[in-house]
Amino acid sequence: MKPYVIRKGKVLRRGFTTGTYSAAAAKAAVSMLFGVPIDTVKVELPIGAEVKIKISKAFKEKGKAVCCVVKDAGDDPDVTHKAEICVKAKKISKGIELKGGEGVGIVTKPGLQVRVGEPAINPVPRKMIFNEIKKVLPKGAGVEVTVFVPKGEELAKKTMNERLGIVGGISILGTTGVVEPMSEEAFKESLVPQIGVALAQGYKEVVLTPGRIGEKNALKLGIPEDAIVQMGNFVGFMLRECAKRGVEKAVLFGHVGKLTKVAAGFFNTHSKISDSRIETITRHAIKLGIEEDIICMVMDANTAEHALQILKDKSKLHIFDSIAEEVVRKAVEFAGGKMEIGAALLSLDGEIVGKYNLEACRWGKYML
Repeated sequence: MKPYVIRKGKVLRRGFTTGTYSAAAAKAAVSMLFGVPIDTVKVELPIGAEVKIKISKAFKEKGKAVCCVVKDAGDDPDVTHKAEICVKAKKISKGIELKGGEGVGIVTKPGLQVRVGEPAINPVPRKMIFNEIKKVLPKGAGVEVTVFVPKGEELAKKTMNERLGIVGGISILGTTGVVEPMSEEAFKESLVPQIGVALAQGYKEVVLTPGRIGEKNALKLGIPEDAIVQMGNFVGFMLRECAKRGVEKAVLFGHVGKLTKVAAGFFNTHSKISDSRIETITRHAIKLGIEEDIICMVMDANTAEHALQILKDKSKLHIFDSIAEEVVRKAVEFAGGKMEIGAALLSLDGEIVGKYNLEACRWGKYML
C-alpha cells in the first residue's frame, strides 16, 4: 500500500484509524505486561496490508502495563489527528476482555453497530485489537485491556457523537484501518448511522436537512432530535440510503439555496459541483408568468437569499412552492419511488417560504 494518494494533482499522505492505533497500543501493552517491552509494533490491517507503528509512551504501574501511541491521520482534516490513544493491560485468569476507559464514548441509543451500554469501539477495531493481542498473549494466560483517550471527551464535541447518542468521548472506528485523505466516501459513511438511530427509535419517517441550521429550525418546530437526519451536501446518497434501510417517508427541509439545486437535478449540492440556483428560480418565475421587471431583478440577484428577498418584497413567494414541488418530484425519482417525500424551503432566518406535499410525512404537519 502506498503511503500517499494523488488528488487533484496534490500528493496527500494516508493516515491510520483510531482502530489501528488502538490495536497497536493494545499489542504493545500486553507484550509489556508479560515481560517483553517493544517500541514499535506491526499491525495487520483489514485490507491485508501491514503497518509499523511507533509506541510513544510505555510504563508499568501496580501490576498493569500502559502503552500509548499518537494518531497520525495523514493529510486528512481528522479531529483525532495527533490524539494520544492508550491501552492499559492487566492480567486476569483467562480469556481476553476489552473495555473502554476515559475519553472513549459509551453508546446510549440503539441503532448503531455497538449495543447500548457498551464502549463505542466498533466491530472491525474490536477484531483488530483481539487479533493483535493473540499474537503476543502467552498460551493459557488471560488479559483485560482498557482503551482510553486522554482528551477524548473534548475531541468528541467536534464530532457527531452526541447527536448519535455516544456520550463521554470519541468512537474507536475504521473498516479498512486506513484514513484516506480528504475522502468524500468516508464523510458520507459517517452520516449513515443517523438513519439507524432514527429507525431504532421507531421513526420510519424522518426530516432530512443539509446541516445544523436546518436541524436547529426543525427542533424549534418540535420535531424529535432522533427523527432529524443531517445529509450535508449528499442529498442523493442519503435519499438512497434511507430508502435502502427502510425509511418510508421523509421531508427535505433546508435553505432555498441548497434545495433549489435539487430542483435543478443536482443531488450533490456542494458549490464546487452544482449551482444554477438563480437560473432555477428564474425558470419557475417565467413558468408562473411573473412580471418581466421582477424576473430581471431575480436574474441580477447575487444569491438565492437575495432573490428570495426580492420575491418576498413583491409578494411572489409562491414561486418557492413551485420549486418545492419540483424538488419532491426529482427526489422521489432519485430514490426509486421507494419513499413518500415532501419538501419545505427555508429562508436564512428560518421562515418556511416554500412547501409541497408535507402531508406525506407525519412531521410535515409541524411545518404547515
